[in-house]
Amino acid sequence: MESRGLGRYSLSFGLSLAVTSVLNALLVVIKELNEGTVLAWMKQATGHHWVTHGVFNLVVFVLLGFLFAAMSRGPTTKEAFGNLTGIVVGTVLASASTIAGFFLVVS
Repeated sequence: MESRGLGRYSLSFGLSLAVTSVLNALLVVIKELNEGTVLAWMKQATGHHWVTHGVFNLVVFVLLGFLFAAMSRGPTTKEAFGNLTGIVVGTVLASASTIAGFFLVVS
C-alpha cells in the first residue's frame, strides 16, 4: 500500500495541535502570574479555572484546525508527515518544559 502523504485535515489539525500546545503553556503561565485578574476571571467564567482553560484549548484547537484546513491547497507529500511529527513533538516538549520550568522557578 503506497502512502500518498497527509490529507488536508491531518496536516491542519496537526498544526493546530502544535499551536494549541504552545498557547496552553502560555495560558498556564499567564494565569498563574495574574491570579487577581486572569485566574479570577477564569474561575468566575465556568466555576473553575481549569474548566475555562480546557474550553479555551478545545475552542482554539477546533477553530485553528478548520481555519488551517480552509487555507490548505490539498494533499501534501510524504515528507510532510515527518515534518509535522517533528513540529508536534517539538512544540509539545517545549510547552511541557515551559510549564515545568515555570513551576520549578516559582516554587
